[in-house]
Amino acid sequence: MLNSMGGGDFTAAMDQFVRWGLDVVDLKDGIYGKSIGDLTEEETDTAAQALQERNLSVYCFSTGLFYEDIEYGEQHFRDRHLGMLDNILRSAQKLRPLMIRLLAAQTAQRDHIVNSTDYIRECAPWVFEVYREAIDRIHDAGFQVTIENEAHACIWASPQEVVSFYQELDRSGRVHFTWDVQNLWQMGTFPSLSVYNELRPLIGFLHLKGGQVRGASSELVWKSALEDASWPVEQITRQAIADGVSPVICLNPSHGQPKEGYDYNNLTERDLLYLRSIIWKEVSS
Repeated sequence: MLNSMGGGDFTAAMDQFVRWGLDVVDLKDGIYGKSIGDLTEEETDTAAQALQERNLSVYCFSTGLFYEDIEYGEQHFRDRHLGMLDNILRSAQKLRPLMIRLLAAQTAQRDHIVNSTDYIRECAPWVFEVYREAIDRIHDAGFQVTIENEAHACIWASPQEVVSFYQELDRSGRVHFTWDVQNLWQMGTFPSLSVYNELRPLIGFLHLKGGQVRGASSELVWKSALEDASWPVEQITRQAIADGVSPVICLNPSHGQPKEGYDYNNLTERDLLYLRSIIWKEVSS
């Protein structure tokens, strides 16, 4: 899970990870008050020591690279995002994550386009080259690369957009897909086993969140524990485990509105216990 889900400052959060019996951590925000891309060398050394003392290792650097509207243009993405990559790779040499995450970009035209890959080909073909450059630099530095779908104005709102984007990238073997199940749901694709099967050849990492619908609607309305989610959590998760697509499964906090009368106490611990029960069922079957 994300380091910030341990609560408190970074050291306290890592102590909580140990109490939860976790071995790996996904580093994102809240590392001495900074995001993973902003750490100084001294802060990186301090974080590395804190992890080593607790026998924790870093599975993923969850960077915010590329999560802006592509309409800002190529030079903005090169200056702002590719420009941060050197510092991220320096930190990675000390913290040694297995993988480094990029985010699927946003588009201000999301409500007006049907297929974002077609739109990018026609209006912003540089997007593919910027991603290729980041992927190649990370891969050549010795780390796996993953791209995660996001929840707001994301270029990926359907499995077809994800698949066509990866085909256009032409970086098979160098980059895989992090399927954040709830994020794609928020973009309009309700989680199902058929959706999983469409994405399965690309998936290398799985992010799970709860979430509930209201009535007969399929739209996410309320945040919830994973066990109470409206999507088929156990079915999809067990299939992903059986297929071996995601060696580590990452828990994230649920999006959505608070639901009146719902018990939100100890949500992280409840999700962790529930996920462990699913894993145990699958490996024991």
